[in-house]
Amino acid sequence: MLYHDSHHIRYRQPLGAVKAGGEVCLRFQCDESDAVTLRTWDGSEKRIPMTHVGENLFEVTINVPEEPMLFWYDFIIHRQDGDLRYGNSWDQLGGVGFTTWEQPASYQITVYDPAYETPEYIRHGVVYQIFPDRFFQDAAGMKGRVRKIKAAHPEATFHEDWNERPTLDLDPATGDNRALDFFGGTLRGIAQKLDDLKELGVTILYINPVFRARTNHRYDTGSYEEIDPILGDVKAFDHLIAEAKKRGMKVMLDGVFSHTGSDSLYFNRFGRYETVGAYQSTESPYYPWYSFESHPDRYRTWWGFQTLPTVNKGNETYRHYLLNPEDGILPRWVKRGACGWRLDVADELPMNMLRDMRKAIRNVRDDAVLLGEVWEDASNKVSYGQQRSYCLGDTLDSVMNYPLRRAIIDFFTGVCDAEHLRRVILHQQEVYPAVFQYSLMNLLGSHDRVRILNAMAGYDREGAVQMDREEASRIYLDKATRTAAQKKVLEAIKLLCALPGAPTIYYGDEIGMQGMADPWNRAPMDWDHADKAMRTAVKKMLNHRLEKPMLRTGYLSVETEDPDTLIIKRYAVDGKDVFGQPVEGRALTVKITR
Repeated sequence: MLYHDSHHIRYRQPLGAVKAGGEVCLRFQCDESDAVTLRTWDGSEKRIPMTHVGENLFEVTINVPEEPMLFWYDFIIHRQDGDLRYGNSWDQLGGVGFTTWEQPASYQITVYDPAYETPEYIRHGVVYQIFPDRFFQDAAGMKGRVRKIKAAHPEATFHEDWNERPTLDLDPATGDNRALDFFGGTLRGIAQKLDDLKELGVTILYINPVFRARTNHRYDTGSYEEIDPILGDVKAFDHLIAEAKKRGMKVMLDGVFSHTGSDSLYFNRFGRYETVGAYQSTESPYYPWYSFESHPDRYRTWWGFQTLPTVNKGNETYRHYLLNPEDGILPRWVKRGACGWRLDVADELPMNMLRDMRKAIRNVRDDAVLLGEVWEDASNKVSYGQQRSYCLGDTLDSVMNYPLRRAIIDFFTGVCDAEHLRRVILHQQEVYPAVFQYSLMNLLGSHDRVRILNAMAGYDREGAVQMDREEASRIYLDKATRTAAQKKVLEAIKLLCALPGAPTIYYGDEIGMQGMADPWNRAPMDWDHADKAMRTAVKKMLNHRLEKPMLRTGYLSVETEDPDTLIIKRYAVDGKDVFGQPVEGRALTVKITR
């Protein structure tokens, strides 16, 4: 028998990520040889003989590197017919590995900075994501800002009826939805609904971009310095922050710093700003922010979209604009009351830029948060030819947990069984430091994917668009399909409330809204037809989590009862949680079944 299980403390102690300079005891079960070698890699290879400690068990204790990094190991079994190798599992999720005659994939140990800390309110919180144009419009609406709105949005159309469907307006050149229709949601409208959100169990608002931009999604930033006039103004922002603070709630902003809009203060392709933009002149102070093949019409863009010119992230004037402590964009809005930033396409930002961003906001408040949009394993991602680890303690506090979302949907729609879902959860426990894992934004829905109700009905595929948009516009779940999907959604939210990390609700998912990909997943909040029973069920689960410290910071154990059932246990060790702090309450067991 040849056996090692990186998810079991008998074979790896301690489990999970390890502080730089720490010790790890590794064990290997072998009855086919009397000699086993541990092979490690930290930039150079080491081969360490393991000691036979009885019962066919071999053991060695090693020190991991003094510097944060990814550290690797596998095993060499010395046999008369040649050395056999044992490494990581076929799916790279750790746990039980497999044998090969070749060099195997190695097991990963994440070695992180011992000083790594993340804001406690994330691990204790519940996040609610709001697409601001579509949430709620206060009674005053856009009164008093009509002139500013017309100047900022000359192409915009406004829906007269809040309950209308979003407009599908495809650009023939790109096939992308132009997103120039608005419903007029406002920041003061969000503030008016804070009591409802507080009652639901929400503690953190994550708001999609609020800065001036051409489109309704505002990922084409026009000015990082100005609240979009449709949403309100800086006074409305201050009001939202103040009202949230009264209720013990925090507001996290969405930052888009890999690109700007072509219709922006900085690029100014359409001349709508008073500045001289990079498109208008090579003498513009913003010209070095962009890359032109031939000025002005041929320039580097984000994913080929001419409306989204890519920014030179290494440009010092751009970085100074974003990060300088006096009035840099990131610290400025944290000074104004935001708890921090969620970073759009964080993996397209240089690692040294992420480090500087974290320092810039932490210099304002020591509990400012920097969360990233990273769709894959955030401990070990290859992006633009570089291996990147976002959880070593110097860049991000945590990420949006899309791998868990994928596994949850696959489990509830029959693509995988409970054991695979268990392995995904245990893999994250293995590769993420606890401060990172317990700060994950555990989501089911978002503005970038089909509504979770549709996903649980089988309408979730890879990619943002997924199917022809006209076809998608005609998809509406019948009562039976909706009821079955709703049961799965509620069970999935129960799972999120049982796991480390902040349960995250995309606006409207708690009341049973449905919709395929953009624009249908960004419909206005359906206040008039909310599923009250579903909201009550979600409210009960979210508040139960807030009332049970064990569900927030207790240790985690995950088992399967059968292919359809997952058993989550949260418990204390010697009366303390995973962070070594006293924790009240008894151990809790949560059963998740499909």
